[in-house]
Amino acid sequence: MGVLFFSFTAVVCTAVGGLLALRFRDHLHLILGFTAGVLLGVVSFDILPEIFALSSEHSLDPTNAMIALVVGFLAFHAAEKLILIHHAQEENYAEHHHPQVGLLSALALVSHSFMDGVGIGLGFQVSNTIGVAVAVAVIAHDFADGLNTMSLMLSHNNTTRRALVLLALDALAPMFGALSTLFFQVAPGMLALYLGFFAGFLLYISAADILPEAHSRRRSGLTIVMTVLGTIFIFVVTRYAEG
Repeated sequence: MGVLFFSFTAVVCTAVGGLLALRFRDHLHLILGFTAGVLLGVVSFDILPEIFALSSEHSLDPTNAMIALVVGFLAFHAAEKLILIHHAQEENYAEHHHPQVGLLSALALVSHSFMDGVGIGLGFQVSNTIGVAVAVAVIAHDFADGLNTMSLMLSHNNTTRRALVLLALDALAPMFGALSTLFFQVAPGMLALYLGFFAGFLLYISAADILPEAHSRRRSGLTIVMTVLGTIFIFVVTRYAEG
């Protein structure tokens, strides 16, 4: 039931995240700062300890999970930079935005959201605590997916109707991804690798994506405070869950 509940929550957050971000856009830097702290806390206080616990319980080499972490970090770094290069070339050589470009970009977000749902399901295969932690991280990350999908579609001259269809697909994708994990089990060694890779992904979007975006919107000491509060919040939540 936890998988279904949190995957449905991801659906709702994807659907309404963009609207809330627009509604509170004057304070978006604070929201992003807190989110970055949450993701850092999830990696430090929940995912990494779970990797070490799995490694100890099943006599696994934790180095493999740490390699997966580095691979996850670098893979998303490379993907983002390649997308930026493609975007720069597109702006240099094309005067007009094309609907197909927005459609393909939005479909990439839909695929990403599906894998977010798979991440939630695999997290619950490890433990309820990890499942909840991963779900919170995914939901925080998916919060802006609705805004991104709509922006990509509309900025490339797609119709509002088509944009809404892609938004619906993006919102439903995490639930289908999570449901798919009900039909297979993953060995502890693979779970440790998955957690390492996912931790690298979270570290990247926290330190290299969300935080720079937060400070680019408005340089504020309060943003740093919100990041610290985000990490403290997750520390308290994980200690309470363990208790």
